[in-house]
Amino acid sequence: MKQVTFDEMRVAPSKVVCIGRNYVEHIKELGNETPESMVVFNKPNSAITDTLRFFSEDTRFEGEICFLIQNKQITGIGFGLDLTKAGVQNKLKEKGLPWERAKAFDGSAVLGEFVPFSGDLRQLRMELWINGQRIQFADYELMIYKPLEMLREIESFMSFEDGDIVMSGTPKGVGNYSVGDEFTGRVYEGKRLLVESSWRVR
Repeated sequence: MKQVTFDEMRVAPSKVVCIGRNYVEHIKELGNETPESMVVFNKPNSAITDTLRFFSEDTRFEGEICFLIQNKQITGIGFGLDLTKAGVQNKLKEKGLPWERAKAFDGSAVLGEFVPFSGDLRQLRMELWINGQRIQFADYELMIYKPLEMLREIESFMSFEDGDIVMSGTPKGVGNYSVGDEFTGRVYEGKRLLVESSWRVR
């Protein structure tokens, strides 16, 4: 089982639950329709990695605030990248087919370290920097569905196991990337930096 680091321990999530289309500007950016209800999809344990690899010219990054779940509650915060094979996804969407081939492939859930969190979810914000430029920014207020709403909706049809991860959606600014690019993701509570993760694309 693939693992992530949480509070200096290794944890094996049974799954990564992802929230799609959770920021209005990102929906507009990709020309998608605003969903009537929460978009939820899964990445399997095999998708988890701490290495950011180059897959194809049309694979795009999506920076996200991530939550680690224990006892059905948010106990950890981290930064992650949801990698998407955009060309494959577009073909699947045109045919009304599931997204797994575009979203759940091995290495598509790039996750940094998780740290304990018991603070104010309303103060959360994130930044993604690539090659020294800020590319993405998001905070609690910009989320269509807030973290506790996500948990309630997911638990209405699926059980959490301890160590499972929720990726909360990406804001505008997604794009493609190249070998050698330097990524740094940060999650803050207000002005306080909670966690920082960095990758160099291989």
